[in-house]
Amino acid sequence: MSACFDEMKGHDGGVRPPYDELARWLKEVPPDVLDYRRREAELLFRRIGITFAVYGEADSTERLIPFDVIPRIISGNEWRLLEKGLTQRVKALNMFIKDIYGAREILRAGVIPDDLIFRNPAFRPEMSGQSVPHDIYVHIAGIDIVRVDADTFYVLEDNARTPSGVSYMLENREIMMRLFPELFSRHRIAPVENYPDELLATLKSVAPLTAGSDPNVALLTPGVFNSAYYEHSFLADKLGVELVEGRDLLVKNEIVYMRTTQGLKRVDVIYRRIDDDFIDPLTFRPDSILGLPGLMSAYQAGNVTLANAVGTGIADDKAVYSYMPAVVKFYLDEEPILKNVPTWRCREPEHLAYVLDHLPELVVKEVHGSGGYGMLIGPTASKIAIEQFRAKLKTAPTNFIAQPTLALSTCPTCVEAGVAPRHVDLRPFVLSGSDRTRIVPGGLTRVALKEGSLVVNSSQGGGTKDTWVLDG
Repeated sequence: MSACFDEMKGHDGGVRPPYDELARWLKEVPPDVLDYRRREAELLFRRIGITFAVYGEADSTERLIPFDVIPRIISGNEWRLLEKGLTQRVKALNMFIKDIYGAREILRAGVIPDDLIFRNPAFRPEMSGQSVPHDIYVHIAGIDIVRVDADTFYVLEDNARTPSGVSYMLENREIMMRLFPELFSRHRIAPVENYPDELLATLKSVAPLTAGSDPNVALLTPGVFNSAYYEHSFLADKLGVELVEGRDLLVKNEIVYMRTTQGLKRVDVIYRRIDDDFIDPLTFRPDSILGLPGLMSAYQAGNVTLANAVGTGIADDKAVYSYMPAVVKFYLDEEPILKNVPTWRCREPEHLAYVLDHLPELVVKEVHGSGGYGMLIGPTASKIAIEQFRAKLKTAPTNFIAQPTLALSTCPTCVEAGVAPRHVDLRPFVLSGSDRTRIVPGGLTRVALKEGSLVVNSSQGGGTKDTWVLDG
């Protein structure tokens, strides 16, 4: 693996311009002050109650996501490039999802093999021929980006189902402003606190044509036992909309209503944080008690918008991801602004042969995996783990893709021993409305707190940082 690019020091060891002020400040601030602020931040997060549950743990306790008090800084020029690339990618994603549930031109053209779509568990045949309001399927996208040098950003994966983490982006900023006002005053930082307004404007813009002039939006949660419930309640509060569970709603004459103390109130847009499988027991899993019976009939009648649309999970598939450069070219006739990580599809015999020969050098991922689970990071894996993965690949090759081990960029991070570089990624949130695309500057930076680790997921011990995009 080549030497990692450090976002503060660059390859030559000199401080890069976006980090000038931060580097000066880090020299001035005594280590014990930094450590004190770090503990103070932890206390604030605990008081606010930002926690997440890790499924599968014996005690399944709520945990705090560690917060790093040293911000990650992106220059205005770097951000403009990212913004352009993200807008292009999500536009192509929306066109792709519309096409595979409609005319299927991309399949007819032979750009993507039919079986990758039709045999895919994330493909929803129920959506075939179904139009959705304003032809927008992915209203909220979380696109994971990694950086390998001063000029190169890669898209690591697309999250088009129910991307989470935006509450951390907002809370991280609030806590940084409270704890480090003097550092803020030395920078011109683009705001992120308008995200809830932008999200609400996006959701209202995609209301069905049958909605009134001020569409009614609700946020649908699986309930308090969901690992992201804190975020659901946080966002509903910030948006000023009702947080509802399936039992708070009913469908009458193919229209969705919410039960209120004043009687039934029509719901036009549902920002849903429930997976497709559980959303309507009459259409999907009959044993689901989380969803709303009849929701799909109201949806199919065009009387309610679901954000994101049903069936968007097909774009989260990591084998489909590998075709994204071709998808961008096919629909937009443009070269992708943001690169894809080179990917071997183990479903193809020659790709599989290469992967089996080079397992110790590669990262192998499940096509439907998330949260850093079910991965093999070849260079750091034991011989036993490599052989176990070899057996998995031979048994079910279609379930896996492989990629080179990227030298993810590092950022200065506050750790027990002081300030040290740690690997980071970035999840910007892209909002697609009927009027325009909105992206607040920055996003959620996740940081691998273990030395040398490339896994940034909170479920695997990663933390988060505030992301500063410099204005101008």
